[in-house]
Amino acid sequence: MIITQTPYRVSFAGGGTDLPAFYEHEYGAVLSVGLMRHMYVTVSPRFDKTTRVAYTKVEIADAIDKIEHTIVREALRMTGLGEHLEITTVGDVPSGTGLGSSSSLAVGVLNALYAYKGNVTSPGLLGEKSCEIEIDILGKPIGRQDQYAAAFGGVNYIRFNPDHSVDVEPVPVDAGFVKALEDHILLLYTDQQRDADAILQKQSDGSADKMTVLRQMRDLAGEMRITMGKGDLHEFGELLHQGWELKRSLGFGISNQGVDDWYQAARANGAIGGKLLGAGGGGFLLVLAPPHKHAAIRAAVGHPKELEFRVDRRGSRVIFISDRYTF
Repeated sequence: MIITQTPYRVSFAGGGTDLPAFYEHEYGAVLSVGLMRHMYVTVSPRFDKTTRVAYTKVEIADAIDKIEHTIVREALRMTGLGEHLEITTVGDVPSGTGLGSSSSLAVGVLNALYAYKGNVTSPGLLGEKSCEIEIDILGKPIGRQDQYAAAFGGVNYIRFNPDHSVDVEPVPVDAGFVKALEDHILLLYTDQQRDADAILQKQSDGSADKMTVLRQMRDLAGEMRITMGKGDLHEFGELLHQGWELKRSLGFGISNQGVDDWYQAARANGAIGGKLLGAGGGGFLLVLAPPHKHAAIRAAVGHPKELEFRVDRRGSRVIFISDRYTF
């Protein structure tokens, strides 16, 4: 049996510039971190000459083409595996909440299948092949940030080049700043799950008319990287606020009245900045505020469910390998 553990991600700035509608014209860039919440994938041998896939439903298929789980099916094709396998996926957080869960799944499944074959893979390869599955094969209208953030983990400035190559640059941030960032951030669940693909398709279709704003969002990711290096948390929060205002101005259903009300209430009660995570429309609202302001912010938005913000400095990894055997 192989078990992989792959982090979700939190993106601070630059989202949308990782779409080909932008980066094919000029480079895009995102500042993001791996989150200490994970997707777990297990791969083990199966006695029957079938493939069993267990997630929110259970499938048993006698041919790869019959597997309904699109990412698992294409990952099996890509790695040349199939029969006699049991594959399970378990996530710490539901899908559609803005934490890049589908890409963490793609990275985790590929990592597990490559390991099952006895292959050692790099984070760069996992990011590249996961993008190939989700974007090139399945045709999802998504960007390339989530796959690389999940594969690498840590704090990264990720650059997307017009030739479709991706450069991942770790940000040299002080451990004390990371701890302060963890203590200042609240992740508040809006209790709204959404179809990120639909929002991203609208954004991709409308990117040509929003190039100036997207360019500002990309440049802001670079500014925030520098601010992280300086360790200036207040300035980081102000830039986070600027980024959210820019992202909201794009339209495309990125925000809604409920999210706007929460954000305004958070700001009125001491938040420096924040943003809605992921494509928009729902999921988790990230708020950066001094810890002594957190209680007032929670009360102002009705004490929603929360997710603890902790940075995972490691990317997708194999956490368990049993004795290898096959049927």
